[in-house]
Amino acid sequence: MTFTKSSVVFLAACAIASAALAKLPAPSDEAKAKAAEAAAKAAHGGKVAAYQLCKAQDKAAASYYKTAKADRKETKPPVATPPCVDPGAMAGAPVAAAGKKK
Repeated sequence: MTFTKSSVVFLAACAIASAALAKLPAPSDEAKAKAAEAAAKAAHGGKVAAYQLCKAQDKAAASYYKTAKADRKETKPPVATPPCVDPGAMAGAPVAAAGKKK
């Protein structure tokens, strides 16, 4: 009996939520531009984080090999990895300018 009651309540909540979502207006051009800019910032932030991680891993590996060499420990040759690529400054100005009308 409890399962049936909870199922009915859940289905009613879903119906109300879907009706509320159906009434939302379409985003304006300005809102679309802001969303695109936010997505670009997030993507650039991910690239910067990956670059910083790459540099930190290179530094840690160099420190390990230096310490191992000083302690006369035998090490395997490092695995070849692609070089770290600096993403540079974010180019967000064209995205912001495209959304504005004069």
